[in-house]
Amino acid sequence: MAHESIFADGDEIHAIRNTAKHANVMVSVGFSEKVRFSSATLYNSNIFIGTSGEVLIHHRKLMPTFFEKLTWAPGDGYGLRVADTPCGKIGNLICGENTNPLARYSLMAQGENIHISTWPPIWPTRVPTTDDSSEPSKNTSNKPNYDNVTANRTRAAAHCFEAKCFGVLCSGVLGDDAIQTIAGGSSHLTQVLKQSQRGATQFLDPTGAPLKGFTIDSETGEAVANDFLQHDEGILYADLDTEDCIEGKQYHDVVGGYQRLDVFDLKVNRARREPVSFTEDVGNVPSQDWKSLD
Repeated sequence: MAHESIFADGDEIHAIRNTAKHANVMVSVGFSEKVRFSSATLYNSNIFIGTSGEVLIHHRKLMPTFFEKLTWAPGDGYGLRVADTPCGKIGNLICGENTNPLARYSLMAQGENIHISTWPPIWPTRVPTTDDSSEPSKNTSNKPNYDNVTANRTRAAAHCFEAKCFGVLCSGVLGDDAIQTIAGGSSHLTQVLKQSQRGATQFLDPTGAPLKGFTIDSETGEAVANDFLQHDEGILYADLDTEDCIEGKQYHDVVGGYQRLDVFDLKVNRARREPVSFTEDVGNVPSQDWKSLD
């Protein structure tokens, strides 16, 4: 995994930034990040890129979830920011972070209008016993497997309702080629990967309700109504009007008129954590006079 991970300031992200600039689009991209101070420390990261190619947000997932701890290290609060863009104030949290009310509130308190939540294609907790990857299954002990779609939508919808913002749920796709690579010929792992329920990509409105989206037919160029994507790669579109974020806040604005700031005080450390901090006095010259080598 260390060999497959990339630097945030490396060639791969630089290429995406250039593409965003030339296409005049904003891009939110998740990746496994490696760092220059360690050959093995990795972060589950997301970068939000503006239309001029600049990096607006560089976020490292605060806490790797469950078995993710075998791969990624805990991040920091540096990326708990929203980007003020022409399309509104946009923020992002990664997967299980959307369960963390303090992380979510820190974005709400910055006036977030559009919340991007990114999710893995599968999250197996038990060996599935059904061939239908659209639905959660039960294992031999009759305990339900993790319901990717419901769990993700519930958390994202709660955030939308509380923040009165739009939600963009982005789920990855696990193709057969990736399954073969991961399984390494194991029929057991292949079964788990193929039969685990898939996550879904969709939009939510500021009440947390599903928002109708559409895809573009590659042959005709026509818009095709589509509420979500689950099994296939593609681009899901939706029209968002940030004016729709206003009315709900007139009822409940949990970072403004419906909050008791005299009672609650949330402090967030947004410092980028580095392994060491060096202090040097430029006037402190070593007393040794090292002679030049022959």
